[in-house]
Amino acid sequence: EAVSGAQLIAESLKAQNIEYMFGVVGIPVTEIAIAAQAVGIKYVGMRNEQAACYAASAVGYLTGRPGVCLVVSGPGFLHALGGMANATMNCWPLIVIGGSSDRNQETMGAFQEFPQVEAGRLYNKLSVRPSSLEVIPAVIEKAVRTSIYGRPGSCYIDIPGDFVNLQVDKSSVKWVGCCLPPPASTAQRSAVSEAVSIIAHSKQPLLIIGKGAAYSRAENNIRELVDLCGLPFLPTPMAKGIVPDNHPNCVAAARSTALQHADVIILLGARLNWILHFGLPPRFRQDVKVIQVDICAEELGNNVRPAAILLGDINAVTKQLLEEFSKRPLKYPSDSEWWKRLREKIMNNEERSKGLALQKSLPMNYYTVFHHIRELIPKDCILVSEGANTMDIGRTMLPNYYPRQRLDAGTFGTMGVGLGFAVAAAMVARDRTPGKQVICVEGDSAFGFSGMEVETICRYNLPIVIIIVNNNGIYTGLDAAAWKEMLKFGDPATCVPPVSLLPNSHYEEIMSAFGGKGYFVKTPEELQNALKASLTDKQTPSLINVMIDPQSGRKKQEFPWLTRSNL
Repeated sequence: EAVSGAQLIAESLKAQNIEYMFGVVGIPVTEIAIAAQAVGIKYVGMRNEQAACYAASAVGYLTGRPGVCLVVSGPGFLHALGGMANATMNCWPLIVIGGSSDRNQETMGAFQEFPQVEAGRLYNKLSVRPSSLEVIPAVIEKAVRTSIYGRPGSCYIDIPGDFVNLQVDKSSVKWVGCCLPPPASTAQRSAVSEAVSIIAHSKQPLLIIGKGAAYSRAENNIRELVDLCGLPFLPTPMAKGIVPDNHPNCVAAARSTALQHADVIILLGARLNWILHFGLPPRFRQDVKVIQVDICAEELGNNVRPAAILLGDINAVTKQLLEEFSKRPLKYPSDSEWWKRLREKIMNNEERSKGLALQKSLPMNYYTVFHHIRELIPKDCILVSEGANTMDIGRTMLPNYYPRQRLDAGTFGTMGVGLGFAVAAAMVARDRTPGKQVICVEGDSAFGFSGMEVETICRYNLPIVIIIVNNNGIYTGLDAAAWKEMLKFGDPATCVPPVSLLPNSHYEEIMSAFGGKGYFVKTPEELQNALKASLTDKQTPSLINVMIDPQSGRKKQEFPWLTRSNL
């Protein structure tokens, strides 16, 4: 019997246990989406390929199995490059399937003709085009396998338009089964015992947990390690919740101090890139001993020469460390000078934040808004966060208690990921943890990148709560009066600050337009009421537009993650 290219693609994805597909259909890929639905893959039609690709990549992080992004040729493919790059930078598995022009029209200036396979190589671990229908299952198996083996990343498969409806006899197809789960490798024994003795001799140890540890599902072993050895730990932004943020050993509120004075640092699936100031002075000690645990050999030794290198799966290597510590018990004393210093710093920083959070002045500041959000949201919700100040201050103010429940701009610092990530998280939660709520906290500028995905959210009835922290701009904005004054000077294109957006924009009306609930909020009471109503109604998506002081920023040098000097 005959089978079409579209059916082959759908059946091959299903055979590799792919569950979700996001995209924007059109010539020549529409039939692929229809075929995917026919075999039981969930298809979510998005409003822009960029958001679709972000959504598919988040599925890979949340489930360990790549999501698929389906795009048309030329511009459709190009709009998905942001998502491919973001996935590869974050080390998340992703499959992108792009239609391309018919083979018999190559070089002729075909509709949306573009060298997609070559272009894809920069952004992907693998960029391929099957040479015939018969090999599609094998190519898809290789792409899925490549995306999840070793350091995860994005893979691109190019499908010529004429392949989609072309038919071939089933018997001539090279069928392949599902790839084996990724093998978990362990570190060399000698490296493990070397690491353990370095930790045992340290005076001021620090454990830094990265999102690689979250992807590796290492939370149980890492929690055990923290408790067994009594080590202070610092999560990178998306690693929050691997060990709960309220754990007594969490030193996130004394981040600068912890980094600057630690004599031994254990990196668990975190890279010494810009987020950790490259591991270099003045942010770190000149003589800091780094124990690096990573799945990617090429990452070992970047920027700082490590004292010990443990190449392997984070979960497996953490287990090795635990076994070694059970033979040579180490309990780092909680009354040490190091702990005293860290605790003092934590107290000071938390007091400062608390002072700002309890300010009664209107319009509200960031801290007040986050204080009320923190009081009301469920402990186990999935938090999606993006923006400049909104994301930075939100990271310090909104705690995570469970792994893989914070999604943000990530290693690549990508703005525009929020709504795509939220759609993905809501789809996965609906299937795997019904009742778990998705809260998306956005800056007003960040929301603008993919604001139309609100329609997607309403179409699939995903009860996401979007909170826009609205300061009328990027970093800072103008209030309505200052805006009016500004316009007296002439054309806004010549006199309005480049960071400004229109004051008092009613973003909540976008949600109302599609049948969700919108709230416009100016006071703490209104915020509490809107949030309570949104969280209680678990059937309807909602958007709370929170107006804050356009000049509100963060307190001086608070967690200097993103000050211009270290970008």
